Amino acid sequence: MSVPLGATLAARRDDGRRLLVVYLMAGSTKGWLETAGAVVAAGADAVEVGVAFSDPVLDGPVIQAAASRALAAGATLPTVASELRGADLGVPVVAMTYVNVALAHGYARTAGHLAAGGVRGVILADLPLEELGPWRDAARPEGIETVLLAAPSTSPTRLARIGQETEGFCYAVGRMATTGEQAAMDPRGPALVRALRDVTELPVLLGVGVTTPAHARAACAVADGVVVGSAVVRRMLDGEPPEAVGAFVASLREAVDAPAALAG
Repeated sequence: MSVPLGATLAARRDDGRRLLVVYLMAGSTKGWLETAGAVVAAGADAVEVGVAFSDPVLDGPVIQAAASRALAAGATLPTVASELRGADLGVPVVAMTYVNVALAHGYARTAGHLAAGGVRGVILADLPLEELGPWRDAARPEGIETVLLAAPSTSPTRLARIGQETEGFCYAVGRMATTGEQAAMDPRGPALVRALRDVTELPVLLGVGVTTPAHARAACAVADGVVVGSAVVRRMLDGEPPEAVGAFVASLREAVDAPAALAG
């Protein structure tokens, strides 16, 4: 059963909950769906499912390695959607991929595949804002919301448009770099979150570089929540079982629920 994205996250935010979205790469391990279930049980409010692409320009070495494993194992957009169709995670599922993947299948077929798999949100990381219309015309009839990203370098004028056009939530990219783990958070991330709060009423989540529970707690003093990816994917690639990955996500959940995080 699919769970709506924007309405679910907004309701949880409005109840005073900080949001935790966990990214993992579909097909990168044999038990990736079991791991998805474990992160939900550990407190994830939504799961962002990567659909592998051979040239993932936004992603760093960890997620690139996961994409390579997934492609070698035969993961494609239709196979990922088919696997998700048999799952009932109980939280919104967001697919993250690149424009060429959607174009290869056609926007209408892509949206249809994903909707059949219970996906209710999509991030096309390299889709230009100016070319959003044709994709959204295919996605909206399938009940799919399109999540847009904003970077620290985004101009105020463009931020305003992103705030108006994004659906589900607004993804604040926390640093001017590819995805990956980092020792310290870039201060431009929280500044971007503050700017986005002025242009959208949707939840604003900070991702890219959120690595540790301490990072997540600090981010949630400003943001409505966080997206954590590479730190989860690395554990999966290292062979950690679902329960161990779930334990890490539980530590993130505890951190974002801490009183200091909720004070923002």
